[in-house]
Amino acid sequence: MNQALLSLKNLSVEQGNFEVLKNLNASLLKGKITSLIGLNGAGKSTLLRAIVKEIPFTGEINFYCGHAHQKPDPQHIGYVPQKLRLEGGLPLTVKDFLGLAMQENPIFLGIKKSLELKMIAMLEQVGSTPEMLGRPVDKLSGGELQRLLLALAMQPNPELLLLDEPAAGIDFQDLDKFYGLLKNLNTKTGVTILLVSHDLNLVTSYADQVWCLHRGIIAEQGIPSEVLAKEKLQSVFGSGLKIG
Repeated sequence: MNQALLSLKNLSVEQGNFEVLKNLNASLLKGKITSLIGLNGAGKSTLLRAIVKEIPFTGEINFYCGHAHQKPDPQHIGYVPQKLRLEGGLPLTVKDFLGLAMQENPIFLGIKKSLELKMIAMLEQVGSTPEMLGRPVDKLSGGELQRLLLALAMQPNPELLLLDEPAAGIDFQDLDKFYGLLKNLNTKTGVTILLVSHDLNLVTSYADQVWCLHRGIIAEQGIPSEVLAKEKLQSVFGSGLKIG
């Protein structure tokens, strides 16, 4: 039997006088990959931000993992936002970046060898190499940056991983490898994943469940083969939709 990790009950989000999300009801299956799809402006990023309680909402978000989550704890929820704003030319290496996030002491006092070894293990978990520690963050490719953020989000061992368009900036030929990496992390660690994606073909290959947001509501939800049926998606995305 599929067990829910969290559920949404009559979840609504209003920004200004506009209702971005409207009475959402859904359950996120524990240990599964759920893809959140929808047109631009459908409310996908807003939903992720509501789950981590970055923005106010009405209704309920209930977790079934033994933690209250009154304030999301990175031990339980890993979150990679849609965009990371970095100051151009900032002399920050990957090692510095991880050090800022992972140690209490200022990085100019040095980074312990034990923490550096942990950083290497983190990078290797997401398919990166130890040499990446010395690379400037602002010189990383889109794919390298996403792997770095994914490595950080997977610390220490989150129960839920929220990814807002994690394939943004990744070269087309590397997309399958990246989604394969997410599937491997899901299989090895059991982490539940909710990801925003626009690539419907890859959704079919890697997701266990799909939520389709349309005009602030979940228009369709279920297994990919059902939700991605052409007639259902055309009702949401229009008759010009092409799959495959």
